[in-house]
Amino acid sequence: MTWKQCDYTGWGRVYHARGELARPERASALARIASQTPCPAIGQRRSYADGCLNDGGRALLTERLDRFLGFEEETGLLEVESGCKLADIVTHFGRRGWLPAVLPGTGFATVGGAIGMDVHGKNHHHVGSFGQHVESLTLALPDGPREVAPGDPLFAATIGGLGQTGPIIRATLRMQKIRGDVMMVTERRIPDLASYFDHLDASQATYTVGWIDATARGAALGRGILEEGETGPGLVPPAKRGTRVPLDAPHAALSGPVVRSFNAAYFRRVPERGRTVVKPLEDFFFPLDKIHDWNRLYGKRGFHQFQCVVPLAEREILRAMLKDVGTAGLASPLAVIKRMGAGRGGMMSFPTEGYTLAIDFPARAEAPEMIRRLIAMCFEAGGRVYLAKDAFAEASQMDAMYPERAEWAGILHSIDPGEAYATDLVRRLSLRSLP
Repeated sequence: MTWKQCDYTGWGRVYHARGELARPERASALARIASQTPCPAIGQRRSYADGCLNDGGRALLTERLDRFLGFEEETGLLEVESGCKLADIVTHFGRRGWLPAVLPGTGFATVGGAIGMDVHGKNHHHVGSFGQHVESLTLALPDGPREVAPGDPLFAATIGGLGQTGPIIRATLRMQKIRGDVMMVTERRIPDLASYFDHLDASQATYTVGWIDATARGAALGRGILEEGETGPGLVPPAKRGTRVPLDAPHAALSGPVVRSFNAAYFRRVPERGRTVVKPLEDFFFPLDKIHDWNRLYGKRGFHQFQCVVPLAEREILRAMLKDVGTAGLASPLAVIKRMGAGRGGMMSFPTEGYTLAIDFPARAEAPEMIRRLIAMCFEAGGRVYLAKDAFAEASQMDAMYPERAEWAGILHSIDPGEAYATDLVRRLSLRSLP
């Protein structure tokens, strides 16, 4: 196996790493190199900050381990290699009446990454997180491949475990039968945050997600567009071919006046009475994927994303957050709110019952202080930040946000005492420290 010295970044393009990367072509090559040189595995590098970086060390790229290994039509069980992209599963199986039970906002995420971050989707309030629909998985450990399943402590440490239990070779997923291969989406304007909470709480739709105008203030604070979706049969043009952002956008492209104007126009794109539209599956689940390299719209300095979840009883903390963000004038057009259920797959999984808010911020000088304030507000409310996107949380906040962290670290110590699988994120937050 050839190791190549490379420079690489997370999706936010703020954090950078330099180290040796290898790209195995077959599962046997992955198992062999994992036994000889234990190191973290990374997929499409869609974690926003340093979750997919190992500066100064080695890492395995799984992007060529992307094969479908078997599908049982009777049970809906799909076995795939860990580097398989979720979009490929949707494209291939959606037309056959099956989808992964949980899909995040990008189809470029790999199955291994979805397991390692225990991703959630627009239907978390009904079906929980990605890891709750994993039947089994196989890890490439120094002493050889090991299959683990629910009930095994190592399985619980792997789901949402940030890749710290070793590279995943393959996984078996429980797919979900769908009514048809298109999405019927009802869109409606939501005038303010209180109305948003009411609509999210009352929604019975299978898939629910809300866009928030994070620049709105006063009586319009928290306004946005709520989307409720159901799969169904129908005819719809195929998903649009992707366009590519050819260069880094200038700083002024996301200035305050530009973002406010864009958000106001985007809010008005939906009629006051609302509307129902039919979309390809990919356009609903992965709305930004058709703009390849959209992270370049934030310019060469990149961007940060803040995402938190707060308990249902603490929903007004989101009002304080949005007020702070609106006053600062730092937000981009990308801000999302969702209602989450109680489901979570592993010891370090992010999902928990409450309301989740995600906001992108261009990487300007004022952004770190802004995001640290939001993290502190989340912490005081008994919430947690999403480590797949975090850049500014502190190690001292982790045990309160993730109460099983120390137990998880103990399991890791038993299989990887030298911390060969540690990443920049894990070191920054001292996630593997023992009591």
